[in-house]
Amino acid sequence: MSTITIGTLPRLSSKALSDILLSHASSNLDAPSTPQNLAIIDVRDDDHIGGHIKHSTHIPSSTLDYKIPELVRKLKDKDTVVFHCALSKGVVGEAMKKNKKENTEKKADDGGWEDVAEDTEKKEQKVYVLDRGFVGWQEIYGEDTRLTEGYRKEIWQDGY
Repeated sequence: MSTITIGTLPRLSSKALSDILLSHASSNLDAPSTPQNLAIIDVRDDDHIGGHIKHSTHIPSSTLDYKIPELVRKLKDKDTVVFHCALSKGVVGEAMKKNKKENTEKKADDGGWEDVAEDTEKKEQKVYVLDRGFVGWQEIYGEDTRLTEGYRKEIWQDGY
């Protein structure tokens, strides 16, 4: 059994995430929603100010203890889930550990998430941490309205 630490969590760069979001937007003019197979979970608490990644879902880390089971159910059909907080260090690591634990327990309880034909192979969900969190994201994409909503430059101009 492997131990999950912040150092072992798979990372996704801001560039890679922006490429995913922009490729979806270009294939769906005026895309009002995120790609169906992707979820972006923002676990910032009081620091959820000054903007957010377009189409992200805000679930404060202070609510994760009781929100994770519901979150796992909502995300079950997503191929890729990206978690982030301000810096994507400690808080987001805890969120991912709770998500992985709940996923494992859910699979053990019912043998899987949904009824599928026996010959249908289930895909493993990819779960990532956004490298450098929202702080890193806003440095590159803060003013890009295709990717960031509610951005307030004055909050970020002196650093985090």
